[in-house]
Formats: sequence, structure tokens, C-alpha cells
Amino acid sequence: MRSQSPAYIQPIPGPPSLLPSNSQRLTYDLPKEEPDIGSYPWDPDYSYNIPEGSGEEIKHPNTTGNSGSAQKSAPALPPRSSFMRSCPEYLVLLPDSFSSSTSSSSSPRSGEPLVGNPNVILVSLGALISEENVLTIEGEPTCCSQCGSVLDSIYDNVVNICYFCQSSWEPPTFSSAKCLGCQDSVFLLTPGDKALTRTDTLLLFCIDISASMSITSQVLEGKQPIYRSRLQFVQEAVLQSVQKLSETQPHMQVGLITFNNQVTLHGYEEFTSRFLCGAELIDSEYLKEAAFSFPSPPPLSRTRDCLQREILGLSESGATALGPASLVAIAMASRQPGSKVIICTDGKANTDLGNLEVEGNDARSHLSSTIFYHDLGEYAASQGVTVSVLAIEGTDCKLDELGRLADRTGGKVVIASPNELYTEFEEIIQNRTIATHCSVTLLLPTTLCVGREREAGNSGTREVGNVASDTEITFQFGAREHSSQGEAPVADGCVSVQLQLRYKQKDGRCMLRVLTAEREVTDDSSVVLSSLLLAIIQLNSSQASAALAVRGRFQDARREGETQRELIERALEYHQNAEDKQIYSEWLKTMDPIHNSLQNYTRSLTDKCAALLYSMKNSNRKSILLKEKHKH
Repeated sequence: MRSQSPAYIQPIPGPPSLLPSNSQRLTYDLPKEEPDIGSYPWDPDYSYNIPEGSGEEIKHPNTTGNSGSAQKSAPALPPRSSFMRSCPEYLVLLPDSFSSSTSSSSSPRSGEPLVGNPNVILVSLGALISEENVLTIEGEPTCCSQCGSVLDSIYDNVVNICYFCQSSWEPPTFSSAKCLGCQDSVFLLTPGDKALTRTDTLLLFCIDISASMSITSQVLEGKQPIYRSRLQFVQEAVLQSVQKLSETQPHMQVGLITFNNQVTLHGYEEFTSRFLCGAELIDSEYLKEAAFSFPSPPPLSRTRDCLQREILGLSESGATALGPASLVAIAMASRQPGSKVIICTDGKANTDLGNLEVEGNDARSHLSSTIFYHDLGEYAASQGVTVSVLAIEGTDCKLDELGRLADRTGGKVVIASPNELYTEFEEIIQNRTIATHCSVTLLLPTTLCVGREREAGNSGTREVGNVASDTEITFQFGAREHSSQGEAPVADGCVSVQLQLRYKQKDGRCMLRVLTAEREVTDDSSVVLSSLLLAIIQLNSSQASAALAVRGRFQDARREGETQRELIERALEYHQNAEDKQIYSEWLKTMDPIHNSLQNYTRSLTDKCAALLYSMKNSNRKSILLKEKHKH
């Protein structure tokens, strides 16, 4: 959503982050035939990117193939108003019933209810937070005491009623007007706090040196085949990264932590290494204290040679104390918000704390480990630390559980072949964190509801946490079920929405950006289909389906993906554009695990599928169209 002059407000088009709607009411109760095996009693709403999906029975597409609808003759296009640009981004709400008399298209399908939900809002967080030259207001905004909406831009000084929750309140001392068009305000919530000096962030490599890292693979050196161990590949990749960082970012602080049956915090200059082992590895508080007491590494310009010697001196042996090592690394990185931890491993954690190598049906141990990684992800996000997990190809690391760490903190979950580790390291390092502690709230009028698990109120908040420059999220919403027959979901043919972005800048200042927009409504499905921005519907479908799948909601994930696919296929009948159809064809390949493979799983996911689903869940418009790296 970007600011746009009220002079441009017309029916349908809108600011760049808003999109359309469907008559379908969104309910998110669990289907009776499928238990929610991905939720846990301590955290009933685990998915922190709010998963979208309907618990209602939805008919599957009756097409026989992906390209079936594309082969039909396209219906006549409805008249396109002069104000409609070629690629509008908008919000359109379709009411519960359609009137054929309002249809402007000669197509017999123009008045039919749509399968799927075009009511999608795109929020380009990276762009909104990094935007410069935005006027900032110091202090807290005036908010509604009931729903929290920022009243500065929606206050109606005639009736004194909040637009979003319909509660009445005393008028403020300043004059204001009801929301018209798009309004954009940025507030500095802590004006009295002195901005912190921006420092280069801390990067910690957390490397597995257990016995299994001695397993070798054949590679070609010139024309001569040679064998290298997994650890040798990792050493080479880390050394390359350190060398490049020393040349391009010499002030960056880079540290090394390794783990086997013990956890080693590697020293530098006058500081000696510290070793944690035995009973120390099952005491979380002790591990945190050990991390806090260990000094942060000096800039790489001073420690490069020492760090390279430590890396070259590594050798393989012992078990895999991945859980304790992850905790130590995150605790150490927490002293500098915006820092990164890269965990590189070739197997499941198999020591007491965070043990993922559970034998048989030991449900208690499995639950304990699940809670451990959930809590560790929460802790990292609360400290502004991004955690990425790299698993070496051909191994089993239980990424459906370990991936929660990366998912909650905005990091990556990657399976890489040994000779591609350096490339993956570089992508993670270059994707810098621009803000932390980010949450996004969407407010709608009371006749509408945000798509949420077990809740369907007119507001929803998503805890995003760390934000990179390319972070994008999407929301779905729909019309409530109305008590009065024929009651319209919105009044006066228009609807207002408000987005509130709360985040902390790298200098420690807490910010709030508020965008409020008013858009017109249509009940003509042909207008919606001809105007859909397909890339955003595709992104939402990928994010929402993957979010359900990683929670074990496989049937709901498949329904979500299939209904949105049918919506896109109907829209393609109106989009006589070869590029749109090519993009759709590529997108279908990335959605193959959702459309065709989820029925093969009952409870847990393979590492390859888990890595792909976590990547889809945190994808953006650019990444979702790239060729998938991990074919399922």
C-alpha cells in the first residue's frame, strides 16, 4: 500500500498494495474430519504468518487439467473505464449475492459467484519501512479506545463514531475529517529516546562438526575426481565468506560456534575459546549466561586471520548438540538486534536439549523438543535475531521442526549440495535486516472479517518480527454472515481499510506507519476477473497454502490452493496476455507440492518438502516466480 492523491480515487483502482474480494464467507474452524495435528496446547495459533484457508467444504475444480480453462474461447471483455490502468492494484468487494442486472459483460458467467477469494491485501513491508523522505510526526497518534484505529485520518466530526468499530467517543481538540482517498502518516512513538548509534551487525556461523560430517562426496577438480568430507566443504564455504566480508565489510563482527558432543565458542585475539559440555548442555539458563559473558568479536579487519585459523583447525567427532548450540548462538547474537545466526548441519539434534532423534512413539520427548524450538524461535524474534538453517543435501535433519526457528525469525530454510554452500551463505548474508519487532494490523469495518484461524473479527494482527528489504505479506478477508436478509456488506458502495505497521528501526527508535484508504465496491464478477493482478493472488495462495501445510493442515492447504487456482484460471480467460499465462505456468510448478503431493503425508514432512513449504510461506512476488531450487 502506497500513498496516492485523492484526486486519483476512482471505482476499482487503488494504492499499490490493495486487492479484491469474493462473496464467499470465510470461516476458519477446523474441519470435523481432520484434527489440527500441527497445533499444540500452549500455542493454539502457531502460524505467525496468519494462515489463510477455509474450514468449509469447497468444491474442487472440475477441470481435467491445469490448462483446461485456458483452452476455452475467451468471453467478451466488459467495457473498461478510461481511468483503469493496465495493471491496477486495488480492493474490490463482492457481496453475498450477485445481481445479473448489474453485469456489464455479455459473458454468461459474468454474474456468477466466484470460486476462490480475490479479496487480498498485499503489504510490501520492506518498501514501506525503508521508504525515505516521509514526514514523521513525533508522539503517539489519537486512537479509538475500543478497536485501536488511528483516528487522525478517519475522524468524523459530525457523528463522532469510529468507522471501524462503530463506537462513539468525545471529539479531540483538533479538526479532522472522515477518511477520503488514501492517507499516510508515520509516527515516532518514543520521541524522547536518543537514537542509538548504528553499528555493524553480528554474524555467527554455528557449524556442525559431529562424526557424520566426515562422510565424503566425490567432486571433480579439473578432470580428476577427488573426495571431500562434508566438513571440508563447509570449511571452504565459510572461509570464502569470511574473505569476501573482510574486503567488502571489514567492520562487520563475525564469530564462530561449533558443536558435536560439546559446544565451543571460538576465541579471538587475547580471548580464549570456551567449551560447554556434559550437564552444562541441559541447563538453558546456564547456556544463556555463558553466551552473555563471552565477549563479542572485534571487527573482522582485526580478527580475520585468527578466525581463518580456527576454521581450518576444525575436525569431526562425537554427537550433535544442535539444540544447546542454537541457544548459545542466539543468546550471543541478541546483544545486537539485527544480527544473524547461520546454522549448518547434516543431521538431527541428538542430545537431551532439543533432541529431534526421538525413538519410536515417544510423544513426550517429541513434544518437549517441539516446545524447545518454538520457544527458541520466539526468543530470537523478541531479540531481533534472524536464524537461517542450512541442511546438507542427502541428510535427514527434521526440518519440519528445526525450520520453525527460521520461519519465526524471517530466516531461510535451505537444503544445499555441498559445493553450493558458499552461494547460500552469500544470499543469507546479503539479505540484511532493516527493522525488527514488526507487527502489522489490518482494520476493516464490522461488516467484514479478516481471514484468521479460530477468529474472524474485523481486525487481525500479524507478528512478523524481523523485516528484510524484500519482505512481503498478504492478508485475505471477506464479508461476514449478515443477520438481516439482503443486508449489504458495505454502505454507500465503498469501504475503508486501515493498515498499522509497528516496528523498531536499527537505531532503536519505535515507529508506527498508518495507511488508511477508501475504495469503491463492485458486484460484477467480470470486472473483478478482468482487473485481477494475478501475481498478488498467486503470492497469497502460495503463502496461505504453505502456512496451513507446515502446521499439518494438509487437506485445508490443498483446498486453499485449488480454489485459488480455479479463480486464477477464470481470470486468465479475460487476460489475453502471453506473459500472464507463462507466469501462471511457472507458478503452477512451484505449487506442485500443494496440488499433487500433500495427500502422501499424514503427520510429518520430508526435509525437502518442509524446506520448500517454509520457502513458499515466506516468499515474495519475485521469489515465487523463480525456478524452484528444491524439487519435491
